[in-house]
Amino acid sequence: ILVGKVSPKSKTELTPEEKLLHAIFGRAGEDVKNDSLEVPSGYEGVVIKTNRFTRRGAGSDEHKDALKTEMIRFETEMTAKECAIFRQMMEEIHAKLEVDVIDPTSRQKVGVSDNDDVIYEQVENFDLAWIKPAKIRNEAKKIYDEYQPKLQELKDEKVRRLERMRHGDELPSGVLEMVKVYMATKRTLSIGDKMAGRHGNKGVIAKIMPEEDMPFMEDGTPVDICLNPLGVPSRMNVGQILETLLGWSSDVLGFRSVTPVFDGATEQEIHDLMSDANDHVAKRIDELESKKQAPPSDECFAKITKSLKAQLYDGRTGEAFEQETTVGQIYMLKLHHLVDDKIHARATGPYSLITQQPLGGKARTGGQRFGEMEVWALEAYGAAYTLQELLTVKSDDIEGRTKIYESMVKGMNILEAGTPISFDVLCNEIRGLGLNIQLEKKRIGAPRL
Repeated sequence: ILVGKVSPKSKTELTPEEKLLHAIFGRAGEDVKNDSLEVPSGYEGVVIKTNRFTRRGAGSDEHKDALKTEMIRFETEMTAKECAIFRQMMEEIHAKLEVDVIDPTSRQKVGVSDNDDVIYEQVENFDLAWIKPAKIRNEAKKIYDEYQPKLQELKDEKVRRLERMRHGDELPSGVLEMVKVYMATKRTLSIGDKMAGRHGNKGVIAKIMPEEDMPFMEDGTPVDICLNPLGVPSRMNVGQILETLLGWSSDVLGFRSVTPVFDGATEQEIHDLMSDANDHVAKRIDELESKKQAPPSDECFAKITKSLKAQLYDGRTGEAFEQETTVGQIYMLKLHHLVDDKIHARATGPYSLITQQPLGGKARTGGQRFGEMEVWALEAYGAAYTLQELLTVKSDDIEGRTKIYESMVKGMNILEAGTPISFDVLCNEIRGLGLNIQLEKKRIGAPRL
């Protein structure tokens, strides 16, 4: 439970006994229901922040006293911050200009008192004319202009916050108090999470493998991510291939590449950079061999062939793949479509008032819609019983769904489908057109009168 809350059960008329109970016990005798804010099922995390918004005049006496104390504390804190900045400014003026600034009213040195009330009064009344002689005022004004925005920002913040505390928060009509709780959840990348590059090349993670099982290059460097090649031809986003190759050469040659739209690196330039990268790798290998040094683990020594592809090897078997693969570096971002937020299940749940069909959506613990095209698929396969179940007992046949629930509880397997409510809705719509449609019910095998 994040926020505890009880609300009265809505009753229009009270019985004499309830009136007596209320008269004796006051609010304690009221019939209330638990209306607390709870963490939704399937979520866990750490509460990092809570905000409480109150309309002016609402809230208990305790809350009002706490608010007054908070206002005094906040005002004192902000005043102390202003005084600290002012003292800092006066110290800088004294150090750079070697003058003592005197307040003409109180004849005291400015910015040296330990009493915040005295300093705050000087902050409010300070004038550059206090600095003498006049010839050094321009220098003092430069220092003053540096500190003045900070002081003004603190003053504005103080006024704004105190005003909000005095007048309360702006809330929707009818709402006296609102509480917001911020909860942080740590999510690691998992199967089903959505990722995307910079070329509209989005997709979900199909499998996560240990690093040693990933495909590796001829020097043993494993790849981080494998993209499906079918994501290129039909979508025609060849930019991702160019980015991959340019990223590879940038990494090997140690430079940053920026390619604006319509003014990026051409294919020929990328081709030239790739051959430069290959030459660089060959030189590095010769260097290390001549010095008899072990190659650094963070450096890649694989070569890209003239076809701009590299030979990869299966991490599980060690065998070379049949065809060469484009390898390089690319930006991949994690999108806010995480499988943890989308995973959802429903056995029974709420139904729509008019059609009596299950509601949709995760927030309402809804079902999955079996649409028109899915019905065609079942019709095409002749799956009559499955279709009947979906259109009646799993949807809007109230009697049927009650009976099948009972039979499941008893461990029996009986399907008695009735008339769906959607049929009644259809009849009512036809009657709304002025056509008197009547449903004639008869038992099968009974004589017709």
